[in-house]
Amino acid sequence: MSYNWFNQQLLELNDQLIAWRRYLHQHPERSYHEEQTAHFIAQQLEAMGIAYRSGVGGHGIVADILADEHEGAPIVALRADMDALEIQDEKQCEYVSTVPGTMHACGHDGHMATLLAIANVLQRNRDKWRGQVRLLFQPAEEVSPGGAQQMIKDGAIDGVSSIYGVHLWTPIPYGKLAICEGPMMAAVDDFFLTINGKGGHGGMPHTCIDAVVVGAALVQQLQTIVSRHLSPLEPAVVSVGTLQAGQTQNIIADRAIMNGTLRSFSPVVREQIIERVEHITRHVCEMYGASYDLHIRRGYPALNNDLNETERMRAVAIEQFGEASLEVAEKMMPAEDFAYYGQHIPASFMLVGAGNEQEAKYPHHHPMFDFDERAMILAAELLGVTALKALEQKYCEVRVNV
Repeated sequence: MSYNWFNQQLLELNDQLIAWRRYLHQHPERSYHEEQTAHFIAQQLEAMGIAYRSGVGGHGIVADILADEHEGAPIVALRADMDALEIQDEKQCEYVSTVPGTMHACGHDGHMATLLAIANVLQRNRDKWRGQVRLLFQPAEEVSPGGAQQMIKDGAIDGVSSIYGVHLWTPIPYGKLAICEGPMMAAVDDFFLTINGKGGHGGMPHTCIDAVVVGAALVQQLQTIVSRHLSPLEPAVVSVGTLQAGQTQNIIADRAIMNGTLRSFSPVVREQIIERVEHITRHVCEMYGASYDLHIRRGYPALNNDLNETERMRAVAIEQFGEASLEVAEKMMPAEDFAYYGQHIPASFMLVGAGNEQEAKYPHHHPMFDFDERAMILAAELLGVTALKALEQKYCEVRVNV
């Protein structure tokens, strides 16, 4: 079945798509505080005549577009994240963030606008497709424990047979897309450690327990987890992000605070890393006579793309944009709480190239971050046609089973 009507109407909606994105970029809200963002999304859905449920998983919104009124119509879901970051927007453009210290530095404004464009076209053409498309506007992707788990608890994917998502991704140039089956983005855990030593005079270190020395030793020893305790065939990262201790040059520090992040793909390796962090911390502190307080915050699981749904997205990408547009995505250590959906239903997640050498050359989470707005149309075509083809197949399966 051809979906040229869908692509054509998306192109006609391009100016509105950009306007939605720029408004959202100017009015960002941080994780767990997306009240006005949710209000804006709700206003747009109401104007389209689309039924929705608000307050899902916090400030999330679930909208259902139903082409078939009969009970039991198959449902597929599309997801966009809503939250911004605690970063000052340093771009010079007409749509710069108006909120001091807060900006959309990861493309979530584009994800929301993309989903609104899909909603608009599907709602106006319910006579051209069958089934039900559920749109998930999800809060709090950037900060663990994230919004996906609570969305799921609040019934966001009840009755859904598969779910799809994208990320506008500036490391890939506009016009390219990337995906892989199986693990694509890492599981993330964070550790927070306080080392308690014994302070004193810098000229009398023998009477002290130097928290700086203990911290330095731990930094070195923790690096051996990946290099000496894990198989070299298993990708993993242990990074110490902060080490803070002492106040002046002639005083032995009595306390050091160390925080870091742990990344992995295999559940077995994930547990091994956590066990080694606890083991090394305990023995290094004992060796120096220091006490400690260690807290490990478990974060998102690894994002695993379902084989069948990934093949569906890949086929749609090739059909829509040509085989040369599609690349095999490398495994990445950044994490995504879209992973939680995949623990319940078949899920697939694709990267849509949004970089260029002009304004969209800065990395994600950078104060100068921006993306090529043309990529939103590609993302909308990819997600929308994937959803429609998935529904088409599910109807075929129903007829065969009957």
